[in-house]
Amino acid sequence: MSTLHPERFNHLVAQALEAGFEGWDFGWLEGRLIQEEPPWQYSEIVRSHFASTHSLLDLGTGGGELLANLGPLPPDTHATESYPPNQAPARQRLAPLGVTVHAIEDKPDLPFADGRFDLVINRHESYAPEEIHRILSPGGVFITQQVSGLDNLELNQMLEDQISYPFLEWGLGVALTGLYEAGFRVSRAEKAALRASFQDIGAVVYYLKAIPWQIEAFDPQTHHDKLVRLHNLIERQGKFIATAHRFLIVAQKEGD
Repeated sequence: MSTLHPERFNHLVAQALEAGFEGWDFGWLEGRLIQEEPPWQYSEIVRSHFASTHSLLDLGTGGGELLANLGPLPPDTHATESYPPNQAPARQRLAPLGVTVHAIEDKPDLPFADGRFDLVINRHESYAPEEIHRILSPGGVFITQQVSGLDNLELNQMLEDQISYPFLEWGLGVALTGLYEAGFRVSRAEKAALRASFQDIGAVVYYLKAIPWQIEAFDPQTHHDKLVRLHNLIERQGKFIATAHRFLIVAQKEGD
């Protein structure tokens, strides 16, 4: 397959591979991946619970970017992060705000006592419903925004012969079932399909580098021909449209 504007293709791919990625900062993609926002405002929903919160846990804080922007924070605020490259940036960003960052292993068990937190928040991090229930105080609240297993599957359809994405079954229904079975009362549950527009092939490569579980063993060399096909499509129509999928849950542990 011939490549439209081959020098541009090679430049964009090389640029994306050389670009750094730290924490959960997708700033490099600004203007290159244009994605609709969910109809809810996760940050405002979280902040609305601060008045009644003394102890807060941010589960999977990344580089601490989001938590740092939620201040002023409750007096006893903690965060976890299991990805080693994110741990130092998270501490650097959050320590001045009085937040303790816990480096944890990527497993369901959490290193906190029963009933330790009034509020647990989680944006795009895996979790075990039973563990969240255990560490919440009676009446405590769990707020999570999650990425559905259908997220941007158009990329997989373009770049894979057989879709390898391991989280296809993950969605709002499965998440609600897990929380109900753990003993939560759910007060809010919403989902949204959002337009995601990749403006050039560099944005695709960078995204797949930052989200390595989207396409198993993605590599621009082994996926070269399919990347060229996608690049040609973008060059002709100006963008590649995919669909981002998000869902939101607010749940509460029953009080004594």
